[in-house]
Amino acid sequence: MHEPATEPTPDDGSIGRAARGSLAAIVALGVIGTGVWLLVRKPAPVREADPTPVTPAVPRVVDRPLTAVPFTDIAKAAGIDFTHTTGATGEYLLPETMGGGVGFLDVDADGDQDLVLIDGCRWQGEPFASEPEPGHDSVRLWSNDGRGQFREATKGSGLEGPRYGMGIATGDLDGDGRADLFVTSVGRNAVYLNRTEPGGAPRFEDATDRFGVPRASRWGTSAAMFDGDQDGDLDVIVCNYVRWSREIDLAVDYRLTGIGRAYGSPTGFEGVDLTYLRNDGAAGLVDATAESGFAVANASTGKPVGKALGVVLGDWNEDGLVDVAIANDTVANFLFRNEGAPGRARFVEVGAPSGIAFDRNGSATGAMGIDTAWLRPRQWAIAIGNFANEMSSLYVERGTTMAFSDDAIIEGLGPASRAFLTFGLVMADMDLDGDADLVQANGHIEERIAKVQPSQAWRQRGQLFLNAGPGASSPLLRELPAGMIGDLARPVVGRGLATADIDGDGDLDLALTQAGGAPMLLRNDLPGHGRWLRIVLEGPPGNPQGIGALVTVAPFAAEPSTTAATIVSGARSYLSACDPAFTIGLPEGQARTVITVAWPAGSDAVESRVVVDGSGRTIVIRASDR
Repeated sequence: MHEPATEPTPDDGSIGRAARGSLAAIVALGVIGTGVWLLVRKPAPVREADPTPVTPAVPRVVDRPLTAVPFTDIAKAAGIDFTHTTGATGEYLLPETMGGGVGFLDVDADGDQDLVLIDGCRWQGEPFASEPEPGHDSVRLWSNDGRGQFREATKGSGLEGPRYGMGIATGDLDGDGRADLFVTSVGRNAVYLNRTEPGGAPRFEDATDRFGVPRASRWGTSAAMFDGDQDGDLDVIVCNYVRWSREIDLAVDYRLTGIGRAYGSPTGFEGVDLTYLRNDGAAGLVDATAESGFAVANASTGKPVGKALGVVLGDWNEDGLVDVAIANDTVANFLFRNEGAPGRARFVEVGAPSGIAFDRNGSATGAMGIDTAWLRPRQWAIAIGNFANEMSSLYVERGTTMAFSDDAIIEGLGPASRAFLTFGLVMADMDLDGDADLVQANGHIEERIAKVQPSQAWRQRGQLFLNAGPGASSPLLRELPAGMIGDLARPVVGRGLATADIDGDGDLDLALTQAGGAPMLLRNDLPGHGRWLRIVLEGPPGNPQGIGALVTVAPFAAEPSTTAATIVSGARSYLSACDPAFTIGLPEGQARTVITVAWPAGSDAVESRVVVDGSGRTIVIRASDR
């Protein structure tokens, strides 16, 4: 996440750089190979190479005209009264920079998305060295009336209590058909089981002890629920950031020239492993990290490599098994290929050979938020938001063999993202034209950054990149000007970012959190909603949301051509949980649509296929549908 301004303490990242240097020739060959592929894909005049480095020319775009997607911040008007607590007292401790997550889920089964915000806390005595101050609730809940108005429902819900909260994951952990919460923290994580009756007041049970959540003091960030061992229930993968304590932070003593002690880089801190918690039913959650392949050590030191901030699920080799991608801060990103069998989780880390470990120059980035989608039909991409002066990464898949190349520059994301520090990142159809767009929540970690880097600001505007469409010439992604995105362009200290249709009008709205500030609830005021479908799954027992299912959408025809797809999961972005429903626009003139659901391995259901007439509605597909 952070770039160092002083000589960093040697860590696995610096050791890894030496190893990466030996890969320079391979990277160069990869660049040449990519150039050949581009010439085949889009014929262009061939010019002799100029040995002098030049800025690449921006290719001509003759695709869809830019359409405004204005957002209106309705947080206060909608009833969201909240200010994030950093707990800062002037010591410049790293957790204070990270912000808190946001999650959407239907707590009371009334068909609309309720809102959860994760807070930090104040401390009694020394920061992070004492108990949190009583009376502060760090998991805050608001109920949605279905029209985008919210009422706080924290008190009496069972969610009360202080913790230095970070992120949130949603899914049914106990198999009762209701969406539960897994909350990550600086310290012990928590499980809250949903006990809400349909249409009733929200009620949760703190099952942290009963589920055996490890007491080991770690710094949890993002998390995801999925069936990693194919036994029909949901497990949890937890991102852990760095080995941290107040004493370690003060000893690292990060400083900026002309400022003094400041919020610093993770390069001075040791990495830690992910945590994979296998759901054993009555036995609770069992730590199965090492045996399942999620522990990744530096080959030279034997110490954990990961400094994980973001997680997303996918099936990038289309073998029907759920894979996992991890955004790591200043060290190589991970991609875990699922090679397990029913009842046995087995994952192999293939980030480097797949091409997502490093950027196009072979360097690790300050990676935070992450998401995946089809940018073109049948072509997966993984996007990762990076630190200031680093472009966001856009790893585009070549075939279905888990081979990616970083095409951020040629697809239009790179140059426009370089000046920003990106945390939250989501890929979704924000303009309802039938393909995935990309949204970024931006904000620096250091309030005084402009004193040493005049080009940077603490508060930064968000960004929306629209997809030019399946027949587009490069660049595929085009940033909308600030004047066309409404309040998303308002500078904030952006962190978490999540999507849901909060008011039932068909388009996707956004919740965006700030570090030390109020969240934004950004209503999408897209003019003319066009044609759209919202696809909701009712999965098998143990996984009622169908997490891990592959949903594809195609026009009804003798030989339909699939146009859009998603892996069902709320886990994406940074510290956040989106509505797992798949919202997608439909082209004009498409009278009938074929929706196919490939249910995740571990369930009895295999595939459901539904033909839909019309648009502008929610479609529920059940595992029993054929």
